[in-house]
Amino acid sequence: MYVAVVPNRSLRPAVLLRESYRDGAKVKNRTLANLSDWPAEQIETLRAALRGDKLVPAGEGLEILRALPHGHVAAALGTARRIGLDQLLPRGPERRRELALALIVARLIDPAAKLATARALDETTAIHSLGVTLGLGAVSAKEVYAALDWLGAAQPTIEVALARRHLSEGTLVLYDVSSSYVEGRCCELARFGHSRDGRRDKMQIVFGLLCSAEGCPIAIEVFEGNTGDPATLGNQITKLKDRFGLKRVVMVGDRGMITQARIEHEFKPAGLDWITALRAPAIQKLAAESGPLQLSLFDERDLAEIESPDFPGERLVVCKNPALAEERRRKRGELLDATEQDLKDIQARTLRQRQPLRGADKIGLAVGALLGRRKVAKHFRITITDDALNFTRDHAAITAEAALDGFYVLHTSVPADALNAADTVRAYKSLARVERAFRSLKTVDLDIRPIFHWVSPRVRGHVFLCMLAYHLEWHMRQALAPMLFDDHDRAAAEPLRSSPVAKAQPSPAAKRKAKTKRTDDGLPVHSFRTMLADLATLTRNTARLASTHTMTLLATPTQIQQRALDLLGLKPQL
Repeated sequence: MYVAVVPNRSLRPAVLLRESYRDGAKVKNRTLANLSDWPAEQIETLRAALRGDKLVPAGEGLEILRALPHGHVAAALGTARRIGLDQLLPRGPERRRELALALIVARLIDPAAKLATARALDETTAIHSLGVTLGLGAVSAKEVYAALDWLGAAQPTIEVALARRHLSEGTLVLYDVSSSYVEGRCCELARFGHSRDGRRDKMQIVFGLLCSAEGCPIAIEVFEGNTGDPATLGNQITKLKDRFGLKRVVMVGDRGMITQARIEHEFKPAGLDWITALRAPAIQKLAAESGPLQLSLFDERDLAEIESPDFPGERLVVCKNPALAEERRRKRGELLDATEQDLKDIQARTLRQRQPLRGADKIGLAVGALLGRRKVAKHFRITITDDALNFTRDHAAITAEAALDGFYVLHTSVPADALNAADTVRAYKSLARVERAFRSLKTVDLDIRPIFHWVSPRVRGHVFLCMLAYHLEWHMRQALAPMLFDDHDRAAAEPLRSSPVAKAQPSPAAKRKAKTKRTDDGLPVHSFRTMLADLATLTRNTARLASTHTMTLLATPTQIQQRALDLLGLKPQL
């Protein structure tokens, strides 16, 4: 007996159970049953039985040999290919290009030391399916470091390609600087400097990040750890003009970055525009008696443009934020109270009976350390003698500073017909997107710190690798925003603000997600990290059937996983 499939013109084929028999010298066939209505699984089981295959009860013949987390790999690797990140890698040996792509994806889904990454990618010790999916086989730490060095050497080429995709003439470019501490004392770029990590005991490196107006990272550069923020600007201007070929861009940077000296010596000669903010002394000068900044103008408004002869041909946009004013008053009060209490403690040390603090030099040293820590010396009048300390608050200085609480002044060379006052404020506030990038790079997502590399090219390669991983994360976040706590409907939030100076308001959709912890289609809301963890439960399974046939199976996506893959524009693949 055998199962035959008989074509049936335009209808579906007929599936028949037939028997062969001999009639004299002839071999004939007869139909025993019509199996066309049987499920395909039953037909295959009957075929196997007729072949003489050994059949076992359902479930007993299937053995799972290995199950690897796969969904987060499929999502990140698929997105990298969808946005063409793999195409940005320069030509070279195929395995090295695949390893470089694997390093970028691994930094996003499982940030770890390079040795741990090598183990995770090795097919024999893999903890996720990335190395298996890319067919990397055995991976050594030496290969991983070679791929990192190759990726670092390709940084200029890749950054130019990213700039072509995301930057154009006349566009806004966001720039800011951060730092990360270094372990050990042998790193060629490590220096003691202003630590943004709060690790004054550690040497550090400094790096500057260039982003598009939307916050998409384009380029990153590493500097020695004692490099001041303004000193990094010259390299960025050269990069924009010479390497990226952009003649007209508007660079947005904070007040500690784009100083008046940098404007005069670097921006104006290069012909680039800028948006920044003035420092407190410049604002005080504008608000001085008969100055152009009249505080009474802001009794009923929070935004106005003024002119000053100190800034000829340039625009000054004055903003007043009541919420910021209240925060500064609160913080100043806390600092003054804490400093006054510490001064009283020093004063008590000069008055005690046993081992009193004596000597104007010693008393001055204790007071100087205290005032230097909180930066409030200008608000106290202090008298020090060999055996006494006296102090009072300088209420006139406090009142004068408090009058400007909540005020900040934006300084730009962009003409009003190209960017009005409100859009200038929005552009400056978009620097928060670079801060968000630093947060992902340094803390919650990519673990750029601490840095263990010693030689300069490898440090730069590590930092560039982390930037490319954040580039991939940024694109994934844009697509997955409806399922994340991120605000995916910012256009609806903008009309809720009374003014661009006011604090940004979440959109109605974001408020619903925050309140209900559910998306609009009823699914649980995730952070980016928990979304990757959920996707990881979509496993890639190596199974053996009936102790002979080995196959690779993919778990069925859950509703959440399928929705995430749909938003990313991907299909679950092995």
